[in-house]
Amino acid sequence: MKAWLNRYLAVAVRLALGGIFIYAGAVKIIEPVSFAGSIAAYKLLPYFGNFLVAAVLPWLEVFCGLLLIVGCRLKAAALIIILLNLVFMAALTAAIVRGLDIDCGCFRQGGAKSSPWLALLRDVLFLLAAIYTVRTASQSAANRGK
Repeated sequence: MKAWLNRYLAVAVRLALGGIFIYAGAVKIIEPVSFAGSIAAYKLLPYFGNFLVAAVLPWLEVFCGLLLIVGCRLKAAALIIILLNLVFMAALTAAIVRGLDIDCGCFRQGGAKSSPWLALLRDVLFLLAAIYTVRTASQSAANRGK
């Protein structure tokens, strides 16, 4: 019974994480210039870097989210999401330390600002979900090899 529950929990976590990253990427794809402005607010990249990240990052988020939803290359997709979340967390921490009053740019462009602390907490949860997905994908692959 426990294996059954663990399997369904692993599927639920990866589907939720995949859906979140598809949504986050899609919102940014729709408004790339606004997203570039959100990136620029962090004051970490040169001018052209903001637009380069705004052009590439959303597609990477959507692609990884789709892989998680479909169940293909789970470990690779989750590892990329782990890396992305570590970068997001470092950028948010840098903004908090420097006292920047910015919106994270995670799920909407423009409008009301959300707390960087809340965004950091959310990224920690996404990081834990991605780590869980890597672990369960590895265990599933090991069980298939037996």
